[in-house]
Amino acid sequence: MTIMNDPLLNWRDQFPILQQSNYLVSNSLGAMPRAVYDSLREYADTWASRGVRAWGEGWWDLNIRVGNRVGEIIGAPPNTVTIHQNISLAQGMLLTCFDFDGPRNKVVIEAGIFPSVYYVLRGMLPPHIELEMIPSEDGISVNVQRIVDAIDEHTLLVPISHVLFRSAYILDVKPIIEKAHQVGATVIVDGYHAGGIVPFNVTELYVDFYLGGVLKWMCGGPGGVFLYVRPDLINKFEPKLTGWMAHKRPFEFEVDEIDFRDDAFRFLNGTPAIPNLHAIQPGIDIIAQVGVENIRRKSMRQTAKLIEMADAAGYEVTAPRDPEHRGGAVALNPPHAYEVSRELLARNIVIDYRPKAGIRISPHFYNTDEEVQQAMDTIAEILSSGAWEKHATSKAFVT
Repeated sequence: MTIMNDPLLNWRDQFPILQQSNYLVSNSLGAMPRAVYDSLREYADTWASRGVRAWGEGWWDLNIRVGNRVGEIIGAPPNTVTIHQNISLAQGMLLTCFDFDGPRNKVVIEAGIFPSVYYVLRGMLPPHIELEMIPSEDGISVNVQRIVDAIDEHTLLVPISHVLFRSAYILDVKPIIEKAHQVGATVIVDGYHAGGIVPFNVTELYVDFYLGGVLKWMCGGPGGVFLYVRPDLINKFEPKLTGWMAHKRPFEFEVDEIDFRDDAFRFLNGTPAIPNLHAIQPGIDIIAQVGVENIRRKSMRQTAKLIEMADAAGYEVTAPRDPEHRGGAVALNPPHAYEVSRELLARNIVIDYRPKAGIRISPHFYNTDEEVQQAMDTIAEILSSGAWEKHATSKAFVT
């Protein structure tokens, strides 16, 4: 039963999809705030009425202004956060900052890495660079001490996940960062599954680079990856994947060596996607008002309830049981999990499915306890009635 007078539920009417479905998939795509309509209309009206003048009246520095709003949530100082299209491009841009011909020839990663990040690393790292992956011993977590032990004087980079995408296991990244700094390595934390659901402060972590996204728990939609660069490092790196926004004098149109800016603009490149920057703002603003600490408390309670119900039903749970290490999603693997997930979607209970994890259910601050209970009751009914069988040969897109 939903806690009486839960103030977080006052936000429900700001999310249209909650009026039409049981939306429990914010780990994949957060619900769209109603204010996105107005934000995109503002963009269209500005373009229609001001035309090219819009660049000088707000568009040019919109990326940094939106980045600052993200920065307030993650504890970043002003003008240290930029917005990028996706994590592959942002990660790839960062990799162009490093010299791979020096004495450091090792990159340490973990088995929970998101495939897109892994593909970028394999595609951009020279063949002589050793890519050491720390395995998962249980398919859910990765031993932090093993990561720490792997980082040595030969290590150049440690691109590490903050929350593992399949299991929602929260890695304690602090000792990883500390060890890397002790031996002179650089850390790039991928916090895509942390932002908006797990409280963290990039300044307190003293992390070098922190990548995250507004797509999921921050309800910002596609096209909003944020990159934090520690202030003392901004002027120490020069991305090779760059563009005119990173130049000190972009409107002099110099076809010469780039003169990099001394602020966060240095990590931008070509002309930004202004519609995306408009679309992502309402979600960021709501998360800032609700407060990640408040979101986290409710998430821990509802995910604990999910695990309790899964245990009672006898379903395998492929999520962390320790609440301190559990992010916002609970993956459970009942019999015929894929087919059950298709039937849940057909009944407008929106979840997702991942191989080696099962059905992922991710209540957010706007979800009621009744919605969580309905999902679990419906799984039981689908199994008992045999309704899953109609999807036994389904080849549908795996959401």
